[in-house]
Amino acid sequence: MPSMDKFFNTAGPNQPDIHYTLRPVQRVDWPELSSLMAARKYFILHAPRQTGKTSLLINLMHHLNAEGHYRALYVNVEAAQAARNDVAAAMGAIVGAMASAASYYWKDDALADWTRERLKSVDRQDALRLTLEHWSRVSPKPLVVCLDEVDALVGDALISLLRQIRAGYAQRPEAFPQSMVLCGVRDVRDYRIHRSDGEIITGGSAFNIKSESIRLGDFTQGDVAELLQQHTDATGQTFEAGVLDEIWADTQGQPWLVNALAYEACFRKTGQLDRSQPVTVELMRQSRERLILRRDTHLDQLADKLREDRVRRVVQPMLQGEELPVDVPEDDRQYCIDLGLIARRDRQLQVANRIYREVLPRELTSIVQDSLQGKAEQPWFVLPDRRLDMDKLLGAFQQFFRENAQSWLERYAYKEAGPQLLLQAFLQRVVNGGGRIAREYGLGRGRTDLFLQWPLTEQGFTGPMQQVVLELKIQHKGRAATLAAGLEQTARYADQCGAESAHLLIFDRNPATPWDDKLYRQTHTHGGRVVEVWGM
Repeated sequence: MPSMDKFFNTAGPNQPDIHYTLRPVQRVDWPELSSLMAARKYFILHAPRQTGKTSLLINLMHHLNAEGHYRALYVNVEAAQAARNDVAAAMGAIVGAMASAASYYWKDDALADWTRERLKSVDRQDALRLTLEHWSRVSPKPLVVCLDEVDALVGDALISLLRQIRAGYAQRPEAFPQSMVLCGVRDVRDYRIHRSDGEIITGGSAFNIKSESIRLGDFTQGDVAELLQQHTDATGQTFEAGVLDEIWADTQGQPWLVNALAYEACFRKTGQLDRSQPVTVELMRQSRERLILRRDTHLDQLADKLREDRVRRVVQPMLQGEELPVDVPEDDRQYCIDLGLIARRDRQLQVANRIYREVLPRELTSIVQDSLQGKAEQPWFVLPDRRLDMDKLLGAFQQFFRENAQSWLERYAYKEAGPQLLLQAFLQRVVNGGGRIAREYGLGRGRTDLFLQWPLTEQGFTGPMQQVVLELKIQHKGRAATLAAGLEQTARYADQCGAESAHLLIFDRNPATPWDDKLYRQTHTHGGRVVEVWGM
């Protein structure tokens, strides 16, 4: 069979013969996992989608079987999701998946045949427990069973699975698995299980035998460097100094993003297949933009989560730059962390990485951007010298905001962050395909910072650029106090970015204030920096 070139994997479990791959013991605390299994513990392994959970479990199975102390099996139970509250159908699907896995991974057709025959003669609602009991009794070694996609199940089917495992737990290891790993996106405590009779049960109450919940972490910076080095070793193509830092800033080690960015930069276009040419920082930045614009499945799934109230309660204050309300439950915060959307760093909650910071406002305003056709078009604001006319652009937005704010803001689920999102939609509509906008926001910042880069020549982003800072603030106190704080923040951010011009936009949300008082334009100087101030 001809050998195949390796590449960065962005779909499905890693296959080391064709994918650049990290060893599973690099992804988890292997001594901890070993001790849990030796102590006959049942535990949860959870992580956001596309972080390598399935690859880890399959490799864990192979590793344990090679060591020879246990007989380990990986089983994906997602097919049972279609059964929903039909417990018998769901258990039949799960046990069927177990039989298929035994046949495929263990080459044990006798055990698989027994399981399928047994299904014909027992109450399928108890089939999982009976199967695990029989398999454990006849196994020459203690069983370790890894069930993947457990939280894909819903309702009575999920409750039944958890309770059948709990029912056999006391019989381990002679008549039940020595250890079990239940894997999914969420920790079991976050399961909100709606029974067919309307009762809501939490996962923790249905599965109180779990000893640990282990979250599969993202790649370290060393892991990212190793993956890039594997590409260099395989192809000879090098990475320019600064590329690793750029990928890290974009992804913070989120596995799918790391692989997707690297694949985009190294494999997507024919011109990038010239391995004598190094991968540059600018190429990585272009790859990031294409990735965001293409809205691959991973980013679509992320955007879908923004519709959930539990997520909105945490994300909306971040987009506003406000403090997190005191009534936001810890469960909501932890849920967003478990999804991989939010990270807790330096004891602060923040959007997990730079790409997600770009995706969130774009996804929340995508419909508005499309609706702005004929109201915000790029050619209207480009001067003969190829510069963006920021005065004309912000003046047009000021008038648009006056005419449409009330009706348009009602379209947002994220109403409190509506002014910032509407401005970003307007700006993104103009900039798309020409420039870039970098966004900085987060809890307690009191503002949203935008950094606009606009190429001035056909060299694109490798040539001279117009660089503009825009700072967005909601007027909570008086105008004078908001202005004073905003001028200081805008001037500091403009100096940090090396921007040639700076604009401060202040939104007055008080409905009693007349529009003629809300709308104004002023020029101020702070610390030698000229700042244009726009009232909204």
